[in-house]
Amino acid sequence: MTGEKSRKRLPPYISYRTFQNFITRLQQQVPARIDRSYWGEMLSGSTGTQLMAALRFLGLIDSSGKPTNRLRLLVPAKGEQQAGLLRELTSEAYGFVLQSSLDQQNATYAQLEEVFHASFQLAPDVCRKCMKFFISLASDAKMPLSPFMTKRFRRAHASTGIAGVRNVTKRAGRRINQNVIIPHNLEKIPEDMSWHTMLLDKFPTFDPNWNDEVKVKWFIAFDELLKRYPKKWGSSSEE
Repeated sequence: MTGEKSRKRLPPYISYRTFQNFITRLQQQVPARIDRSYWGEMLSGSTGTQLMAALRFLGLIDSSGKPTNRLRLLVPAKGEQQAGLLRELTSEAYGFVLQSSLDQQNATYAQLEEVFHASFQLAPDVCRKCMKFFISLASDAKMPLSPFMTKRFRRAHASTGIAGVRNVTKRAGRRINQNVIIPHNLEKIPEDMSWHTMLLDKFPTFDPNWNDEVKVKWFIAFDELLKRYPKKWGSSSEE
């Protein structure tokens, strides 16, 4: 039974940023049960399912989706209190790593990969995602990890803390021109339209049906326009 359970309950392989954003959202109010009726409007079905699996693996909800006391303590926590709670849940959930013979402060990325694969027989792509989540979580928990394990993730996944949405947005904003692909209508632009009005006109209308990633990128892109051309967008004299 134990072996079957461990095979079914894989380590989290969802985006760590999605996990962070979800915990931050819970600061508004923690529901009595976290189920599809709660997260269905925020996340796609596959992402929501992965998130639920991650919360169960970390001991933040029980088998029926009810928040545990650990989750209720984590949601409002900040600073060292938050790091301490994350260390506790990381130590318990990832005992197969932390209690193994792996030298956590000197091990290579390949050695960490071997531990994950030996414990769960993961496909390479899934294993990489599981490791990425673990490294990000352990970094937020301020746990010492080998630089050989963390170096390939450090630039894109620097620790922000559970409530660090502002820093996440700032980093994503610097990559906006490279990564954002937002649907838009290709219409002919009138010749007498000013260039800044033209930009705003071509900017896609926000659609609440987009997935969370596209919504965040839309806000980042719009905020970037406001920062670059504040007088243009704020002017009331435009014709």
